[in-house]
Amino acid sequence: MPDYLDDLRLAHVLADAADAATTSRFKALDLKVETKPDMTPVSEADKAAEELIRGQLKRARPRDAILGEEYGIEGTGPRRWVIDPIDGTKNYVRGVPVWATLISLMEAGEGGYQPVVGVVSAPALSRRWWAARGHGAFTGRSLSSATRIHASRVSRLADASFAYSSLSGWEDQGRLGGFLDLTREVWRTRAYGDFWPYMMVAEGSVDMCAEPELSLWDMAATAIVVTEAGGTFTGLDGRPGPHSGNAAASNGLLHEELLGYLNQRY
Repeated sequence: MPDYLDDLRLAHVLADAADAATTSRFKALDLKVETKPDMTPVSEADKAAEELIRGQLKRARPRDAILGEEYGIEGTGPRRWVIDPIDGTKNYVRGVPVWATLISLMEAGEGGYQPVVGVVSAPALSRRWWAARGHGAFTGRSLSSATRIHASRVSRLADASFAYSSLSGWEDQGRLGGFLDLTREVWRTRAYGDFWPYMMVAEGSVDMCAEPELSLWDMAATAIVVTEAGGTFTGLDGRPGPHSGNAAASNGLLHEELLGYLNQRY
């Protein structure tokens, strides 16, 4: 079984380069922002960070495919790097520090491509999280300065903290009723948004989180960090991994109840 540690080290090098590029333009008064066809923003920093990562991957892993939010898929084969250069672009362009570069390596296997390495780097928060299959999940400033993380052991909704991004997506899908019922049952709710609640699930400071509409590059890195921390990451349909177009993550003990509420439609 491969240990993926060389790939993990490379992912950290890529994240270091991306962090330098994104932080240099964060809060820049002349930052250029465009609107994509799906009406979401993209900044010059998104494009520059992805171009930088792609360039380094082509030199270091020329046989691997690359899938990124801004420039699509390039290459074929059993190994595929998945990149979100800035997860949380809306925060980034408004000067909110909750954004991160997400880098994952996925390998072809039973059930399709599965994440085997993930790095989530949030330089404006001075935080980074990572995982490799079979090696656990960690947080710290570097591989040599790291702390292993674990999902919580909270087993009752009444004691649980639930995080989400916004209400609009749940309403659009007809899931708002079940979502609101869940918020009435838990101990605490907070709308942290984007990558952050998944990392809190992995660290055990939040017990569960969910989003109704996501892309693969939003989930590949966060999925392996959650699962290597002992948590559970599925779609709202219960399918394991980042393949359902939406996500539910938990410490595992609360997952069936989480899905039960979020799949109520009325």
